[in-house]
Amino acid sequence: MAPILQNKKWKGFVCLLCSGLTLHAETSDADHSDLMTMSLKDLTEIPVISVNNSPQKLSSIPAAVSVLTQDEIRRSGATSIAEALRLVPGLDVARVDSHTWAISSRGFNDVFANKLLVMVDGRTVYTPLFSGVYWDVQDTVLEDIDQIEVVRGPGASRWGANAVDGVINIITKKTRDTQGLLISGGAGMEEHGFASIRYGFKIADDLHMRVYGKYLNMDDSFLSTGGQAMDGWDMARTGFRLDYEPKSGNEITLQGDAYAGRIGQIFTTPSFIFPYAANVQTRTDANGGNLLTRWTHTFSEDSVTKLQLFYDRTVRNTLVFNETRDTGDMDFQHDFTLGERNKLVWGAGYRRSSDEAENSAYVSLNPDHRTTDLFSAFIQDEIALMPQKIFATPGLKIEHNSFTGFEVQPSLRVQWNINNGHTLWGSVSRAVRSPSRAEDDLIINPPGAPPGFASILGTRNFESETVIACELGYRIQPSEKWTVDTAVYYNIYDDLRSLSAVTPLPITPYMAGNDLYGRSYGFELSTAYQVTPQWRISPGYSFSKIELHHRGGSREITEAGIEGSSPQNQLFVRSTWDVSKNVDFDTTFRYID
Repeated sequence: MAPILQNKKWKGFVCLLCSGLTLHAETSDADHSDLMTMSLKDLTEIPVISVNNSPQKLSSIPAAVSVLTQDEIRRSGATSIAEALRLVPGLDVARVDSHTWAISSRGFNDVFANKLLVMVDGRTVYTPLFSGVYWDVQDTVLEDIDQIEVVRGPGASRWGANAVDGVINIITKKTRDTQGLLISGGAGMEEHGFASIRYGFKIADDLHMRVYGKYLNMDDSFLSTGGQAMDGWDMARTGFRLDYEPKSGNEITLQGDAYAGRIGQIFTTPSFIFPYAANVQTRTDANGGNLLTRWTHTFSEDSVTKLQLFYDRTVRNTLVFNETRDTGDMDFQHDFTLGERNKLVWGAGYRRSSDEAENSAYVSLNPDHRTTDLFSAFIQDEIALMPQKIFATPGLKIEHNSFTGFEVQPSLRVQWNINNGHTLWGSVSRAVRSPSRAEDDLIINPPGAPPGFASILGTRNFESETVIACELGYRIQPSEKWTVDTAVYYNIYDDLRSLSAVTPLPITPYMAGNDLYGRSYGFELSTAYQVTPQWRISPGYSFSKIELHHRGGSREITEAGIEGSSPQNQLFVRSTWDVSKNVDFDTTFRYID
């Protein structure tokens, strides 16, 4: 349980669990919306863009969507993006050590979770090395986040491969809304020190800019034996954003970030003497940066185009493996209305990612350098079958990647606005998770085995994982004080990643493959009740079950581990209370089974 006492005037907070003290002050002309000043109906009208990259009201989206607003993030006391995501129902968020998080949607969770697409302002941040996310380098000034949108379930018909079980889009504020000086800092027993400084200023009436810097230093976590895990770390980052918004119907954004840090780890490495293994304390050097530009042109209220380009560089050097990766991406989208019943959106994209690896006797990629290309195109049409009442949204995404060639990902979503406050929706989608570099080219020689004995091998025969996902949801607002949002799902998976023994011998190599198949199903419920104008309670519950099987004759070893990788039951209750005009008191209770 984590109660948070906050002074809204100075926007500082104290965590009553004594994890630390955080204070921050801001001088700004921006309008800070307060969660409790918004009615429950207002919260359902928040615009969301992550389903098809076009603004839609939350209440009118035929998908399981949750939105964390800036004020919810502030009131939660979260000091990282990963920690804030614990407020989302149906999302599996587990902290492994001081710097490592495992985050997924609807199961299949581990530190290499590969079925969740994560974006920052529309920029994809997953790594093609293992189709997952390095959460320790995903950060920004939390006060500059406008909202975090989470789509549970496939988003592949718009976003493509890796949007298999969900999409997270972290959206930062426009620069005109972050004018002035912000200084934030704190310290504690786990978080030794952290500080942020951001300054926003106006260059011209239609041109605004902000710059920021941020630093954190985290202590070691503790092992179950009581000793230190030697995983303390520090990270520094800086960045900027420039928004040009003339009255000519054009909007241009230019933004970039750079970071560098050292991350403590203990590696078990091969040794040439029995037992052929040794524990070594070391630090991982992680650094990188990105640059993004986006041009939005509005022809009319019914026709808008967007062109986005970004470049991203990541460098990660460890004791057992080094990787440098450069990624360039271009994405175009056009939204327009056709007649009185059709709202179409179509687009195309191209991404090139190139890596260079420095191999070791423990972990290596063969070849140590590879460049991959991804071409994509999509179309989606929202059709008003009965204006204001019934809508159908078919969509299709076609991709060509360097691993498996062409992939087709269709979807169909239907929504019925039964009456004011009641919405029923359903969807059927096919999504794929294309292979990663590791699944194709990885070689691991494990500690404890004779030197040179390869125990885990990638394969160029690896196929894309697939899922047929069926969802049904119902949103209801029985009264002005009460809202309920439910969703059930049933997913059929095939060609899931497996690890199988090559021979029946006791000591044998294991090879990646597609020998697993199965299903997952579950239920999600989130609700909110306005007890008084100053007090709101928001309970949530999710149930998830995974059942897998391996193909006949396979010597697969990961089946049971995947089935038990995520909790079946998650329950949380949030209480938000405005004690007075300048003081909040918030409490969150979480239970995981």
